[in-house]
Amino acid sequence: MHPIEVSIPSFRSEGSNAEKGYTVFKIEVLMCGRQHTVEKRYSEFHALHKMIKKVIKPPEIPSKHVRNWVPKVLEQRRQGLELYLQTIIMENEVLPKIFLDFLNIRHFPSLPKTESCGSFETESEESSKLTHQPALLFLRDPYLLPTTNDTFSNMVIEGVIRGIFYPDFQPR
Repeated sequence: MHPIEVSIPSFRSEGSNAEKGYTVFKIEVLMCGRQHTVEKRYSEFHALHKMIKKVIKPPEIPSKHVRNWVPKVLEQRRQGLELYLQTIIMENEVLPKIFLDFLNIRHFPSLPKTESCGSFETESEESSKLTHQPALLFLRDPYLLPTTNDTFSNMVIEGVIRGIFYPDFQPR
């Protein structure tokens, strides 16, 4: 599974008529469990395609010119643009910065796309150690241990608490 997933679930038309109107595509980007949305016009996809051709061999982009603005044609364009983005992700080990900027992705790890974001293997042993010290220590938990006048204390709870808080404690 790739750390970046994109889809274009919807689009909307802006403007009053077909001559001056345009279509905005809603792009959902899912990376490392976090999702955000980007809205782009076709002209922005076309500009991306022109710039990305200098870096990688991108897939074909849907035609720039659409004869009519009926929903069926726009739906085909939406599907084509979604496939375009997904193909770029699938076919390239390292994604170009221009592509990541287009999707508003910041702080992308410089790892190949097949690795997980922030995997445990890349952390050093030093960075995984806890660096804080306990601020307060309770000798007894009043909610778990019975009161002192209880003649039959709960030995299991006392044993667990002693094992956690007093690992060097020797039983009587």
